[in-house]
Amino acid sequence: MKKLFHFTIIGLMAVTATACKHQGKDEIALQNVAKQSTDKITKDVYRDEFGDQLEVAVNETQNTVVVRLDGKSYELKKSEELPEYTAADADYQYSDIRGEVTFLKKDYNMVLFHHKKQKQTSNTKMASY
Repeated sequence: MKKLFHFTIIGLMAVTATACKHQGKDEIALQNVAKQSTDKITKDVYRDEFGDQLEVAVNETQNTVVVRLDGKSYELKKSEELPEYTAADADYQYSDIRGEVTFLKKDYNMVLFHHKKQKQTSNTKMASY
């Protein structure tokens, strides 16, 4: 009986020691946040003439773009073949070319969002003599 009792205690201690060595979900999540914080991320928000809002997060370290439109998120990979900054996946394409931001669905060649950045104008006037 004593051997069974000692065997049970030793078994429980071994299980407890093993269980304590595994990382918890919170620790893993914190490590993932720490890894992500080293990435160079640029965030922008654009509004088109219809009042729609497009949120763009460009991760220059991983060459990915996360586009958020109408409550949906799309993660796209930067394309090296296309001009300036263009990212795409099998269904969607995001581009920021010469100040024109476009997000389109490739299957139907349908533009979901288009925004043209405003040029900065100065209020100074040149005097002519």
